[in-house]
Amino acid sequence: MEKRAVDVVVISDVHLGTYGCRAKELVAYLKSILPNILILNGDIIDGWQFSKRYFPASHMAVIKEVLNLITKGTRVFYITGNHDELLRRYADFQLSHFTLTDKLVLEIDNKMTWIFHGDVFDNTTKGGAKVLAKLGSSGYGALILFNRLVNFVMKAFGREKVSISKNVMASVNKMAKIDAFEQIAAELAIEKKYEYVICGHIHQPQKRVIENEKGKVTYLNSGDWVEHLTALEYRQNEWTIFEYDEKDFPQTAIDIPAKVNVLTDEISFYINSLAI
Repeated sequence: MEKRAVDVVVISDVHLGTYGCRAKELVAYLKSILPNILILNGDIIDGWQFSKRYFPASHMAVIKEVLNLITKGTRVFYITGNHDELLRRYADFQLSHFTLTDKLVLEIDNKMTWIFHGDVFDNTTKGGAKVLAKLGSSGYGALILFNRLVNFVMKAFGREKVSISKNVMASVNKMAKIDAFEQIAAELAIEKKYEYVICGHIHQPQKRVIENEKGKVTYLNSGDWVEHLTALEYRQNEWTIFEYDEKDFPQTAIDIPAKVNVLTDEISFYINSLAI
């Protein structure tokens, strides 16, 4: 497959290390693009549910593809989220074309773009509520697996898929007043005179204009790679939402080494080459 040239790509909420992660699909997507800038906007590695017992080769392959893009000249920004918050102690780390940070402001075609994960405006991830958020995250992961089992049975009987976990997530977002979080982010962006504000966190791909008496801003959300399988792409002076469709990727059964240590060796090679 010929790689598509893209100016900027934003991906968030991959949740590597969880059963819900759609790593093979993400690897197929990463293999199909050659962006100038790749922004990993939080919750890429799931530190809340991380376990040494579960981190399959396909998940390691995602990391490998990101490193591969770096060696080809792509500038990669890793913005921390709540599930990978342990990385925040290393914010502003930089190595070659890789930068780890908590937030990012980019000027793209003379337009200022503010990018951050979004959990900073979500009170359910702070204080005592954080414990409940972690429990909810585990429950959501189990629900996704149950949803896939249901859809497997539905497919066997020739029925259409159902989205139980998506509906639950939408209900949780409504109760958590996610609209208010989006409004706060947009209003702050308007005050700072930014043209775009980009978030992740809520697993809901979106592009819309938010206005108030002081001005307007385009709010974008990159969605996730658990259910929606979406990313934001910027090219030809426009932001669009990319939606993964298996029909466009007939070779989703990508070549992934059976043994994780094979990938580990490759990743070590990439890191050593970056440090040179």
